[in-house]
Amino acid sequence: MVFRISITLVLLLVLVAGIAPAPFNAVVQTGLAHIVRSAGWLYLLVVFITLSFLLYLAFGRLGSLRIGGEDAEPDFSNASWMSMLFAAGMGIGLVFWGAAEPVSHFVKPPEGLAPQSMEAARASMRYVFFHWGLHPWAIYALIGLAMAWFQYNRNGRGQISDLLQPLIGRHHRGWIGTLVDVAAVVATAIGVATTLGFGTIQIAAGLERVFGIRDSAGLQLTVIVVAFVLYMASTTSGVNRGIKWLSNFNLGLAALLLALVLVLGPTGFIFDTFTTTVGSYLNQLVTMSLRMSPFSGSTWVADWTIFYWAWWIAWAPFVGSFIARVSRGRSIREFVLGVVIAPSILGFLWFSVFGGTALWQQIFGHVDLVQALGNGYETVLFTLFDSMPMPMVLSVIALVLLIIFFVTSADSAVLVLATMSTDQAGDPPLSRKITWGVAIALIAAALLLAGGLDALQGMITIAALPFALLMLAVIYSLYRVLDLEYQLQHRRAKRARQMMDAWIEREIAAQEETRDEASRAES
Repeated sequence: MVFRISITLVLLLVLVAGIAPAPFNAVVQTGLAHIVRSAGWLYLLVVFITLSFLLYLAFGRLGSLRIGGEDAEPDFSNASWMSMLFAAGMGIGLVFWGAAEPVSHFVKPPEGLAPQSMEAARASMRYVFFHWGLHPWAIYALIGLAMAWFQYNRNGRGQISDLLQPLIGRHHRGWIGTLVDVAAVVATAIGVATTLGFGTIQIAAGLERVFGIRDSAGLQLTVIVVAFVLYMASTTSGVNRGIKWLSNFNLGLAALLLALVLVLGPTGFIFDTFTTTVGSYLNQLVTMSLRMSPFSGSTWVADWTIFYWAWWIAWAPFVGSFIARVSRGRSIREFVLGVVIAPSILGFLWFSVFGGTALWQQIFGHVDLVQALGNGYETVLFTLFDSMPMPMVLSVIALVLLIIFFVTSADSAVLVLATMSTDQAGDPPLSRKITWGVAIALIAAALLLAGGLDALQGMITIAALPFALLMLAVIYSLYRVLDLEYQLQHRRAKRARQMMDAWIEREIAAQEETRDEASRAES
């Protein structure tokens, strides 16, 4: 039922967006503006509550509970686990925005700062850390932890509706649960297809910049076809093979590119930027988390922070489902530290290297990245490389990194879509994987040619509003089941201690009785 309804809705939305992209986009943008004006505060509050709850779980009494049971062991090594989290979560986004977003904030800064000033440069890095740090990973971690717990500890099906069972009981398998699952699948499918389309545009632009191949509709369709073959081969081979191997390789390639830019760029400036920005980020974390602009009327928070929060929330079912799939055997403390803290630190380092280098080049007059920004966000990174030693090597590595991050995000999405639209636990059928793999490739190609990607991207942001409310319900449900499990384990441990104490007392009494008998016999 979930599969049939979901695929039908997705095709209808794509048909409307493809046939009439301009009217559809106008309606979506009107709804989006209304949502941001009236409910923007809700996104900020829900995400802040989510981060606070995750930190409480990590460092509180529930942190020792283990996904899969007390004796469960992790299915993947720490390195493979981290690489898959990073690749599925925001790998391609870091490459795309690593240099572009800091330059954008430098030109149009928040908090009413003067454009292209030193204060704007500091704020640009601080807000990049904010947008790609603890908060988005907390969103992913909440859904991932909840899905993993309900699937591995409570014999769930791996669907979003399972998370509502403590609230609505058996009705989570009724029409309410079906509605929630359909919404999650549709949001994931549209989000993946839209990202596939935008990723195709950037890869095509990179091919034109590096190899001189003219960017055209034919080139973009070729990119989609090649990506389709790669991500389907990876998906059908399973998590333990294709997805894990590609993620490990890509993490190594990302580390190589990071090291090259760190060495070839302003190394001392990069480390100064990292330490300074981490300090200011932590110092103003709460302020930025809840900051709106009701008195100035500025749209910066809505254009960036609220948009990002809505986008991460809309993607939470997809990324959370994949995180749950690869996190069996982890304790809650280990899970939160691995999913929230560690990727955030890697992201901070990434933006310090690429964003710091971009700002250094711009401020000290080595290259005009502001002009490159005017030509499109996708041109900033390659323009930056042109101003550095070994530009062709850096550009080729970045292009390969984009393609493989693109594939790892898509193969993870196909696996998750197949799982969320299947009513049984375990690995979904191969036919379901193939169906969704073909569907998102066709959707991306059709919308790319028709010009309907922007409208669907805005629609995903609108769809995040009910998911934001769902996250509050998930927090309540997850706390209930974790607290219950903690109480059960505590009682079992208490009974075990009592039995052990009773046994020890019996042994001591028996030994004393034996000694007494021996003493009487000697007497």
